[in-house]
Amino acid sequence: MSRNQNIYVAVVDDDESVCLALSRLLRAAHFHPVTYSSAEAFLEDTKHPMFDCLVLDIQLEGMSGLELRKRLSAVKDGTPVVFITALDDPEVRALAEASGCAGFFRKTDSGADVIAAIRCATGLAQPDNGSAPLEWSQPSSQSKGD
Repeated sequence: MSRNQNIYVAVVDDDESVCLALSRLLRAAHFHPVTYSSAEAFLEDTKHPMFDCLVLDIQLEGMSGLELRKRLSAVKDGTPVVFITALDDPEVRALAEASGCAGFFRKTDSGADVIAAIRCATGLAQPDNGSAPLEWSQPSSQSKGD
């Protein structure tokens, strides 16, 4: 991917360490991340760039990632969505996949897999040959279990 392309990715997660880790991962892959601590904060931001992909945590305080996806779909917002979760429930996975998401990942899954899904979702499916593997491990072990 060319470094001068402006591909914006919103990250919506109430765990600050996940937002930080995903932001670092996305910047390393030459994306422009914008993070939000809640679905409501995302919806309230009227000055954000036009996003090329959304990375939504399934379980958020307040409105869930799935609820945010439904709300956006209701207003015909077709921005591709990649879901992430700490709790991989088969029923929730089925709901996410039925919503037409571009990917569904556990927070312990490979950062390279998340980036690959985002690249496919944004039409940039060519791998970044020659790059080191990308990891998005969270700093410290203060996970909220969301």
